[in-house]
Amino acid sequence: MTGRDAYITGIGQSEVGRPLDRAPLLLTVDAVKEALADAGLAIDQIDGVSTYPGRAPTYLAFSPVGADELIDALGIRATWYAGGGEITSQLGAVVAAATAVSAGLARHVICFRTVYEAGAMQRPEEYAMRRPDRVDGSGQWTAPFNAMSAANWVAQYATRHMHRYGLTREQLAQIALTCSANAARNPRALVRQALTMDEYLGARMISTPLCLYDCDRYTDASTVLIVSAADALDEVSAAPVRIAAMAGSVDRHSWDQAEWMASYATGADLWRHTDYTPDDVDTVQLYDGFSYLALTWLEGLGFCEVGEAGRFIEGGKRIALDGELPLNTGGGQLGAGRLHGFGFAHEAVVQLRGQGGERQVPGDPKVAVASSGGGPLATALLLARD
Repeated sequence: MTGRDAYITGIGQSEVGRPLDRAPLLLTVDAVKEALADAGLAIDQIDGVSTYPGRAPTYLAFSPVGADELIDALGIRATWYAGGGEITSQLGAVVAAATAVSAGLARHVICFRTVYEAGAMQRPEEYAMRRPDRVDGSGQWTAPFNAMSAANWVAQYATRHMHRYGLTREQLAQIALTCSANAARNPRALVRQALTMDEYLGARMISTPLCLYDCDRYTDASTVLIVSAADALDEVSAAPVRIAAMAGSVDRHSWDQAEWMASYATGADLWRHTDYTPDDVDTVQLYDGFSYLALTWLEGLGFCEVGEAGRFIEGGKRIALDGELPLNTGGGQLGAGRLHGFGFAHEAVVQLRGQGGERQVPGDPKVAVASSGGGPLATALLLARD
């Protein structure tokens, strides 16, 4: 431990559902209260707030709560806070908080991500989506080709992987099958029953080669992480988890014509900030907004060579709960719900503390990777229990 280290000292999560009647701000407060109780902290000890992407007035379902609102609701006396979308991806908010506490700008920072995309669909009068009468920005390069969804954009990369490296749908299926099996062991997860290969292969296609089970699902929930400075650990009662390394990258903030997803540059860069190596990692919690994204993280982080992820996960044993590299032990976004990146860091802390219950990784896991993002932006955290 050094004076500049940052730690995750508390974790919390609201009810997870689709749809929920509880207002997004109240879901956020629920998660904050759980995180405070977990850390053994009081609200008057919190002096920072960090979130992604801040309140989004033109798309409230995607991000209905900003840092300002939480500060006002809970009476937080913040010496530092941040919230914006122009960062390396969702967990970039944790990177910002860790940087702040390392610089002495705060001691305990609440990091949160709240989503309300399922509930908003039931209440469009309150959560209206902006529908412009013209296409501009990066959308002008995709919308004319009817590529309106990230499913379309990711599918192109997955198709190239199949053509160039021989990835098969049966191999890709192992991400969805693994996530559903782990979600069935997680009492907060949306999915309650393990998926079969026949169910996967028989599902309707969304954007070839991605089927229904390759896509995460709209969810209502809030997830909170408390990031604390090393010299503030004497105020905390929970087992702290050190942020051993952080990395992030952005490639133009556009999906158009990017050769490689940002997970490749980010994954390689993570190891430049630590003496740990991929061989030291006990579990990985990898962003799976679409199943193919988890494969890019496996390759980008160096757990297998580029082009080998399909064969690396073939059969599912290697990434199973009792395998050599347990993946998305809480169910990931495919199984636990679209917690939009923060769920992976939350689950990594659960595993490193040995609190996973039926989904706990065997042995004594000490090192984990959590990631967020896909396409042109990505963030990775290396977490360690000292």
